[in-house]
Amino acid sequence: MALPDYVTDANAVMGDEAAWRHGRAPDYTKTRQVWAETKKKSHEAGSLPDLVEKLVKNWEVEASFKTDLKDWRTIDRPNYTFAVNGGPPQTGEHMLKVGTYNAILAPNQYYCPMHNDFEQSHKTFKRMMPTFAWEVLEVYSGPPVVAFRWRHWGTFKEDYSGFDPEGKKVTLPAHGGLIDIEGIAVAKVNDKLQLQSVEVWFDPQAMFRQMVEKPAAPAEASS
Repeated sequence: MALPDYVTDANAVMGDEAAWRHGRAPDYTKTRQVWAETKKKSHEAGSLPDLVEKLVKNWEVEASFKTDLKDWRTIDRPNYTFAVNGGPPQTGEHMLKVGTYNAILAPNQYYCPMHNDFEQSHKTFKRMMPTFAWEVLEVYSGPPVVAFRWRHWGTFKEDYSGFDPEGKKVTLPAHGGLIDIEGIAVAKVNDKLQLQSVEVWFDPQAMFRQMVEKPAAPAEASS
């Protein structure tokens, strides 16, 4: 049986006819370029890490930009849930309502999901970090339960502006340095390699610490 395109092509779902958030599919050209130039791992095409990486990239596009859950091809819709750091499983409908950032980030002194809706959260982080690349570092087990370590990174190019738990505006100056986050995920998939459940573990304060601490050197493109 042929593998589904969403595990063989990182941009597969962007060719779909779907209810897109801004009326059209997003353009990930710059993000994919940053990924290619500054990633830590290069997986062999068709290997398990390569398939997992492409599945998650397509899922992220759908979760961020497809406004109708029926259009999400990367998930097993009746069974799909998403959880962070041992928290309660959330539905796809919940993520559609609050947004991918708010589904993952916990309240802290710089940001609160209750005071930043879907659109505001995406504008906030897209503005400060125009590209936020993602890669799989290691895969520890194969289907149907896929455990893997991941990395998410970008450059803090523009000032951050968000709202804290009291609803007060918080601004942090851009330092031009690297924001680099790693975590673990365990995903259950069906026989079509669609996500049935995703559990993510990471330090939700890591990004904000790196925003205020002395920055690491920006990632350099490989020659």
